[in-house]
Amino acid sequence: MATADDGDLLKRLLSGEQQAFRELVIAYQSAMRAVAYAIVGSRHADEVVQDAWLSVVRNLAGFEGRSSLKTWLLTITANAAKNRYKQNRREVLLDDLPSPHGTIGDDRFSSDGHWLLAPLAWHQDSPEALLTEDELRECLERTLISLPQLQSSVLVLRERQGLELEEICNLLELSLSNVRVLIHRARLK
Repeated sequence: MATADDGDLLKRLLSGEQQAFRELVIAYQSAMRAVAYAIVGSRHADEVVQDAWLSVVRNLAGFEGRSSLKTWLLTITANAAKNRYKQNRREVLLDDLPSPHGTIGDDRFSSDGHWLLAPLAWHQDSPEALLTEDELRECLERTLISLPQLQSSVLVLRERQGLELEEICNLLELSLSNVRVLIHRARLK
């Protein structure tokens, strides 16, 4: 059910108050992106969130308050992500394939070779610790990408976004037992 805060915010949104829209974006943008990322991956997550915001603005007057505003927003995002996933599931780009060698991003340096932003906290971590952290992150990301889509989706929604199992069930339209099995199998891998 919608909360009292949702009702107040909804009234402000429907009246066109720009500050209310800012508050809505600040409150829910990261959760919406996490849902989109879980379903379509990083390449299309921002596009999905943008599509979801357009749907929210177009359908705001139709929000009936049968769920919380957050649940409504995340459901819209999940639906937009599922549509995008269906459109793009056969698309394989060369950028998605692992590179045989690591590259240093050109976005780190200016045209004259100087740092655009100085690296943070060089002195706080040893090169070995930084390398180990990067290797672990890369290994986890590679493993996450290699998981079947539903396993990856439920794991990201549960572990990165912290959604409850019931919320994941509703967003992905899966049974509770199926979500539990998917999370278990993803964690094992």
